[in-house]
Amino acid sequence: MRHTHQSLLLLPVCLLLFMTSCEGLFSSVYDEAESNTQVTGSQLYIDASSKTAWYYICFDSLEMLRQQGDMEKLRYAQTHFTPYPISMTATGDSVKSPEKPDMGATGIYTYWYDIFGQGLSVNKFSSFIPTNPQPEPDNWDIAIHYIDARTNGGSALETSYTSMDDLPASSADFSGLTFTPDEWQENTVWVNWDQVLSKYMGCQGIKINKVLSSWITMELVTPPPVFTLNNHVFIVKLKNGKYAAVQLQNYMSSKGDKGVLTINYKYPY
Repeated sequence: MRHTHQSLLLLPVCLLLFMTSCEGLFSSVYDEAESNTQVTGSQLYIDASSKTAWYYICFDSLEMLRQQGDMEKLRYAQTHFTPYPISMTATGDSVKSPEKPDMGATGIYTYWYDIFGQGLSVNKFSSFIPTNPQPEPDNWDIAIHYIDARTNGGSALETSYTSMDDLPASSADFSGLTFTPDEWQENTVWVNWDQVLSKYMGCQGIKINKVLSSWITMELVTPPPVFTLNNHVFIVKLKNGKYAAVQLQNYMSSKGDKGVLTINYKYPY
């Protein structure tokens, strides 16, 4: 792309502004969840501010604690989630553009993004390193990485409702509608920000649910990044045929750290 002399002088300033504006994105990577976090009986609080881990939700486990009446254990389970680190260690030789691995290859895909140009939608493959598969627990329904979400063989539907209280009494009202399953992505789950100044990002190749992940979007054309919360209620059809309703209420901690999610939920629904 052709740059004028003035634009070249401005680029370092823009990059510095970008890093400054992203301070909240990086500062809380190793922070623990706030110890005084309070949730209602139908909320989850997940500190997913780390870019290098997934966090897993099992609705049956939460429901079992609720039915047992053990509110102390339920509150703990609703606010403390074990991080499952994303494998970043190469298990084989790297592949560079123009070659590219077959779809579904497990590893870290590095993409160039037209940050400060046309935006994140303009990007191209640069390189790939194979890694071990993503670890996960035996039982789970939804997994969260920062602002990304995926299901365990399930599918999701966005509704027009913006309040759990307004939902129909039964999920049967949605049974005839089209639910979207998880889809393979290799340029969406950003895990390695080391080359962000050069506009390269390392991404985990993994299936995510694009519908459920739309509960928050991040745009980066000029600094700072712009986050947009979608407060619609989503219906998730689980692998076992049950339904859960979820709604993202907030994506920041009280300190302003991004990727700290407060999620309203209804299960079973």
